[in-house]
Amino acid sequence: MSDQSAFPTAQYADGVRPSGFDNGMTLRDYFAARAMQVVMPSVIAELQRKSYSDEKTKLLKNTSAEACYGMADAMMKAREA
Repeated sequence: MSDQSAFPTAQYADGVRPSGFDNGMTLRDYFAARAMQVVMPSVIAELQRKSYSDEKTKLLKNTSAEACYGMADAMMKAREA
């Protein structure tokens, strides 16, 4: 699975001539961020509904992030098909 740049942009040292490129976020990161937009409202609602320990809160957030990257990996794989 190739992780490409999602938003590469030119860098301008003098404001006129391109002096290089910034790769921006990766496509995998972009897909994960888009998935996170759907997942986070449920996570926030759950955290507001119940009083979790710091450890449980951290676990819920980490699990959510891992799930979003799992979805991103599936999207990356689907692009190769």
